[in-house]
Amino acid sequence: MAGMPFLRAATREALALTGHLLLYPTGICPERDPDLEEAQPTATLSTRGVSAPPVLLLHGFCDNRSTFVMLRRSLLGNGWPHVYCLNHSPLTWDIHEAVETLDTRVKEICSRTGHERVDVVGHSLGGLIGRCYAQLHGGDAHVRTLVTLGTPHAGTYTAAALTPHPVARQMVPGSGLLEELAAPVPGGSRTRFVSVWGDHDLFVVPARSGRLEHPDLAVTNVRVRGVGHLMLPVDRTVTAWIRDELADGHGPEADTTQGGGAPASTAEPGSTEPGTTHLDTPAAGAA
Repeated sequence: MAGMPFLRAATREALALTGHLLLYPTGICPERDPDLEEAQPTATLSTRGVSAPPVLLLHGFCDNRSTFVMLRRSLLGNGWPHVYCLNHSPLTWDIHEAVETLDTRVKEICSRTGHERVDVVGHSLGGLIGRCYAQLHGGDAHVRTLVTLGTPHAGTYTAAALTPHPVARQMVPGSGLLEELAAPVPGGSRTRFVSVWGDHDLFVVPARSGRLEHPDLAVTNVRVRGVGHLMLPVDRTVTAWIRDELADGHGPEADTTQGGGAPASTAEPGSTEPGTTHLDTPAAGAA
């Protein structure tokens, strides 16, 4: 039936929301960083022969670090010794202010671990904060790879409808911030951008606004079929793909399988999304 993929995605979104509401109180307080109490010697991670930098996780609008419980556990369990979360305040009235907090945190992690750069994974608004940092505030000197999950790079029409919050207005299509991000970037950016978006995202409307399209940036766009906004940080197929992306510096080849046997493939001939990687989750099913 044509509507079954949507129903499956909606059911998984409802389950993700329920789980997240239960975990939300655990993420209100900032995380403790026992390994940052003292300066550490340069700590490297050998994954497939690659020395990986620390990973910093950035949550979305009015959320907290609890949204990354599954992804953080996945990274730590697969050899990443340095995985951190940053809670940005819901009282922040401008994304540029959140960038200042991010900059301080990134430099602290680099200083204490001995790494020159970090990888950042941002969900929703968190991805927009990370992009703003890397593209507009010189953060590309400190961010190797930015992975965004369900981030409204082209804006979302639900932002203004949900809340009058100033940061929400910055996510509306055509906002001043989005125009800044769409402007030319002379000399490009040293950060590699990976934009992951779900085709059943009801928070980013239209869902294709999750694509990052900029001629001056090195971008990989990944469309995840059968997944909505809240499932992106917790779906096992997506977390496996993120691990490969951060370990190898590029995504899995078109004929490989990730997490539960879900294939990743490049856009089909004649696709309206050239250059987009398609990632199928087990829940995608047949259309």
